[in-house]
Amino acid sequence: MFMKETREFLESLGYPAGDCYDLPTSSKRFPDGAQYRVEIPSVEGPRALQAVLEEADRLGVTIHRVSQGSGIMLLTDEEIRDMCEMCASRGMELSLFVGPRGTWDISALPFTPSGKAAGLRHEGMDQLVYAIEDLKRAVKLGVRGALVADEGLLLLTKEMKQRGILPQNFVVKVSVQMMASNPVSIKLMEQLGADTYNVPTALTLPKLAAIRQAVDLPLDMYVEVPDGFGGFIRHYEIPEIIRILAPVYIKFGLRNHPDVYPSGRHLESVNIELCRERVRRAALGMRMIEQYYPEAVTSKLGAEGLGVPATLKSAGI
Repeated sequence: MFMKETREFLESLGYPAGDCYDLPTSSKRFPDGAQYRVEIPSVEGPRALQAVLEEADRLGVTIHRVSQGSGIMLLTDEEIRDMCEMCASRGMELSLFVGPRGTWDISALPFTPSGKAAGLRHEGMDQLVYAIEDLKRAVKLGVRGALVADEGLLLLTKEMKQRGILPQNFVVKVSVQMMASNPVSIKLMEQLGADTYNVPTALTLPKLAAIRQAVDLPLDMYVEVPDGFGGFIRHYEIPEIIRILAPVYIKFGLRNHPDVYPSGRHLESVNIELCRERVRRAALGMRMIEQYYPEAVTSKLGAEGLGVPATLKSAGI
């Protein structure tokens, strides 16, 4: 083995000595013993969510989580309540993105060639204040899951849980925009308070397997990727991804479509059709599991660890 001393140092800290080319089977699981769950992203509002549910029923696909990207602040109270009610009635997690972010702010930095590395991170304390206010509003309306894309905000969500500002069962999902790409950096995300982490889209199976050796939290994995993140379609890898990455959210994005962020009524018809097609893609992915890994265990709806919204009654709304 080359670079033996350095590799032994990493192993002494509990990390893999390198990428795991032997692709070890993960023995880690969701709290209910399941290996995988299914996520549909970019569900931008109640009508898009209704389309997801209708298509899931038609195709017989179990969806455990829907996520939204435009932000909490771009949904009305009524829209959020409607989405909470629909997801709660199914035992499905609803994860809404924190609204304030670098690309919605006035800075040009995230749009410059070198500044793109800033991603969606928050510039200054005021933006963190706005982000916390967004989270508090969502919780009051019944939401029990949100996406974050800033390390500082992630740490603050951990503090908010400790102080009772966020419920203990609130699922903090770290966005793919964070781009931590190795076992050590993703372990740091876990220590900062991530409940699930969306790994970057282009990681090889050996790199993914090494990440799983280092962290226990569920990982979210795009198996079809929007064009802005590479446009990959990895359906035939789904069985191996489940085997080596469990517990994992299999996430069905969609390539070859227009940018819909930030969304709204002006893009609603497009969003609805995109959501229907994502569910169809999920049905195709489920066929891969049925054919190649039928013994893989999935969760039932309402399972422990899902950020199922509080109903109006239980949330005291």
